[in-house]
Amino acid sequence: MSNETYTSSNRIFKELFEEIGKVIVGQREAVEQILIAIMCNSHALVESNPGLAKTLTISTVSKALDLKFSRIQCTPDLMPSDITGTYIIEDIGGKKQFRFEAGPVFANIVLADEINRASPKTQSAMLEAMQEKQVTVGNKTYPLDKPFFVLATQNPIEMEGTYPLPEAQLDRFLLKILMDYPNPEEENEIVNRYTKNIIPSVDKVISKNEVLDLQKLTRDVPIAEDIKSRAISIVIETRAKNENIEYGASPRASIGIILAAKARALMKGRNYVSEEDIDAMAYPVLRHRVILTFESERKGMTTDQVVADILKSMK
Repeated sequence: MSNETYTSSNRIFKELFEEIGKVIVGQREAVEQILIAIMCNSHALVESNPGLAKTLTISTVSKALDLKFSRIQCTPDLMPSDITGTYIIEDIGGKKQFRFEAGPVFANIVLADEINRASPKTQSAMLEAMQEKQVTVGNKTYPLDKPFFVLATQNPIEMEGTYPLPEAQLDRFLLKILMDYPNPEEENEIVNRYTKNIIPSVDKVISKNEVLDLQKLTRDVPIAEDIKSRAISIVIETRAKNENIEYGASPRASIGIILAAKARALMKGRNYVSEEDIDAMAYPVLRHRVILTFESERKGMTTDQVVADILKSMK
């Protein structure tokens, strides 16, 4: 591929960030990682306290990418059919007929808000759609529209009445994204924007087909053997004897780091993957895959600190 292709993609991402920035103040890293997950044709899990614009961020991204958006508020009484859809009986010409009424999962970008509040059965319905990119209702299978991206959220401070996602299901998410509170300047700008009569809006930057083209382009970004080996070594190191780690990451993490690093390189307008790309993406790829020991958690250690230690040891 020519350098012009990468320059063009870099221009697209600049326009995307400018347009999204009209509505979303700050949260640059979170927006970058959401776009990286979409470029990798994968899904992401977001963890943040309430009120940090998760819904607004993902709906804004969907408008900028010209993709259909839907939101599912997960609750303990939510049924799988509330997500996938169900058959309803219609009277047509005096005859009763079944018609499939598609659920909210039939969109390009789906926000599953507080997924850990849904029952395991309902979580499984969502995760099946994520993995297979299709929904089976009764004896019929319905393919989901492409691209298909799920952004699931978790609230880290209220654990009552929740069903935490098992590690095997967490592994299905490419990235775990953390959204933090804005700094004072950003919060001042948020207040200024959203206390006026004119609410900021966003325009379409690229089409659905261009998103699919960018997904193909992501996988074509070349990566040197030594850079690839670094990514694999980082993941293997999580399985080595370590007093802070109970369980390490699977080969899916190696694939995830390399794919995410390719998307990040494309986003930066480069036609190669750098060591910086690998190290930057190691955190969101590994933070939900590495299980810490009880003693480490008791000390207040985070997965990011463990990943940072691994990266330091490999310099």
